[in-house]
Amino acid sequence: MTAAEISRLAGVTRATVSNWRRRHPDFPAPSGGTEASPAYDLEAVRAWLAARGQLPASSPADDLRTALRASASDLAHRSGLLTLVVAASRIPDSKVETAIGLPDDRMSAWAQKTSRSYADDIPGADDLTYQPEEAELLRTLLRCIAEEGAARTLEVFAEGDISDSKVSGAYRTPPSIADLMADLLAGPGEPYPERVFDPACGVGGLLLAAAARGARELYGQDIVPLVAAQAAARLAVQAEEAKSHVRVGDSMRDDAFPTLVADAVLCAPPYGHREWGHEDLAYDPRWVFGLPPKGESELAWLQHCLAHLAPGGRAVLLMPPGSAFRPSGRRVRAEMVRSGALRAVIALPIGMAQPLHIGLQLWLLERPHPQATLPSAVLMVDTPGAETTSADDTPGRRSPLDWPAARAAALAAWKDFDRHPDNFDPIPGVARAVPVVDLLDEAVDLSPARHVRATPVSAKPDELAEMAYELRNRLRRAATGLVTLSGGHSWSPAGADPRSWRSASVADLLRGDALTLLRAPAAIRSSSPAVQNSEVPRTLTARDVMSRRPASGAAEEEPSDEDVTIQAGDVILPEMLHEGISTARVADASDAGHLLGRHLHLLRPDPARLDPWFLAGFLAAENNLNAASSGTTVVRIDPRRLRIPLLPLAEQQRYGKAFRQLHALRVAADIANRLADEAARTLAAGLTGGALLPPDAAPRST
Repeated sequence: MTAAEISRLAGVTRATVSNWRRRHPDFPAPSGGTEASPAYDLEAVRAWLAARGQLPASSPADDLRTALRASASDLAHRSGLLTLVVAASRIPDSKVETAIGLPDDRMSAWAQKTSRSYADDIPGADDLTYQPEEAELLRTLLRCIAEEGAARTLEVFAEGDISDSKVSGAYRTPPSIADLMADLLAGPGEPYPERVFDPACGVGGLLLAAAARGARELYGQDIVPLVAAQAAARLAVQAEEAKSHVRVGDSMRDDAFPTLVADAVLCAPPYGHREWGHEDLAYDPRWVFGLPPKGESELAWLQHCLAHLAPGGRAVLLMPPGSAFRPSGRRVRAEMVRSGALRAVIALPIGMAQPLHIGLQLWLLERPHPQATLPSAVLMVDTPGAETTSADDTPGRRSPLDWPAARAAALAAWKDFDRHPDNFDPIPGVARAVPVVDLLDEAVDLSPARHVRATPVSAKPDELAEMAYELRNRLRRAATGLVTLSGGHSWSPAGADPRSWRSASVADLLRGDALTLLRAPAAIRSSSPAVQNSEVPRTLTARDVMSRRPASGAAEEEPSDEDVTIQAGDVILPEMLHEGISTARVADASDAGHLLGRHLHLLRPDPARLDPWFLAGFLAAENNLNAASSGTTVVRIDPRRLRIPLLPLAEQQRYGKAFRQLHALRVAADIANRLADEAARTLAAGLTGGALLPPDAAPRST
């Protein structure tokens, strides 16, 4: 079992498992896997956890997860097990429990007989056979179905799914996004579309969302056989009232439903996939807006979805932001806008779906009726909450993402626009109906931010004046605090000559166990901003350290086994000099528990021998960094060459207190600078927007 499976087994985080490995010599040694992702013997891990009291009672899902890992993993085997899950979900629990107690040979025969009628519905399950030697696996599977339900059992199968891939560009759509996409299909007062198609269905999340809202015919296709089998099983179990059809194959080159005319389409196409068939499909009739360039696979998927729509039918696609503005796709975008097929583009907050470092978009399309009047405008929505900050926040910190508010804003704007497209009242900073003629410029840029944020935001003069007055008051208070910190005790000279002392290199301190030097693993998680409400530890990036802001990077669901978890008192130093300068960060309680990002050195001092603030202050000294750095264009720091004075701990703490005071001074200066910028921008916007008048020649007393 992997470290991720150990964390699930013990009910702890991956970081805890990593710490166990480093701190406990008796932790089981790897028995397989690779150096970056070792595997461990299940029984040895169970015994170690039990001895420490860390082994909770196992659940049927845990037992099934372990049994699946130990069993064969070929497509036919997994598809056959999925068929049994579907079959068992259709019979009473009492019959399932009776089957669990059957002898091995009768157990396998019962499973085969029970599943046979469902094999045609699950791709890859044509040659359905169960052997007596599989009886224990079948019992474990049936026990999970009986005690935790068929839907939960299918989730266990999906845990090992490899459909989410940065190489293939295919990612699983989060349920929150799938629900929003499904809600956008139905117009105000209209019945929900009955026939819904997803040509890149993955494990069926979008089709399930449509079924939950009333769709009764579901069509899906996926290129990965096991993923398609999982989609078919999930639809059979969770959308039993709908009639589902899931096929395996390449939708671009081998459309499994060539004659399908759907009422609606939901799709999250793979991103940036260059081998989609550009050379083979040059004259395909689907390209009504023109042949997409090789690097614009998303525009090919878009036209494929439209080709399967009935006139008046709608499609919602989850698209990367580059599709809205890349020059290579300009001609296709122009024809699409000109034809009236594009109805809306909704920008989602960053971090809502993979890949987490970009803000994806929802494109709402409609196949125009041949005789219908073409729409005169396209709705552009920039959902709130994507990147908001306030003057009270730490520099660079994102406010917690309010997804319900962002979702409600998108739905409200679309329903209002759909009801009255020619009389849509713009929502300042959120939504605007952009005339088609304004989109058909040289760039044909469909990015919502470009059109929504460029719209002047009307403000009442009295309200803006009050806001400016409050900002100026806060700026004055911040400036007073800055002056207070910069004053205080005098910094007296050391004497006629500078003070000198014996020093040791970091390398010497490492050998003497006064320090521990740690680095993040090479395969590190994304440094994209994370949703602040998430319980998953975030990643501290080099930019966070330089900007003196909290950890902002997102953590992967399956991080490396060599993660470095930050502790209070750690000293963190960027690997590279930025414009010839650097800074050292002393981790506090708010940093503890987060993960160390790339391009950072973490030095963990022995608190009985080194004061962390003293250490940080001397590590970041300019002359010290210059002596320990190398390179021209990219200047890297060798932390082992940095030197630290050898002083008694009491004297270190005296210096540490001074360095802490300088840090507080820098933080106060950051706050004052940010408030000054916000106050100046607010006052300038009031002047240029006509809401404020220039001040009198003589300032009034306040």
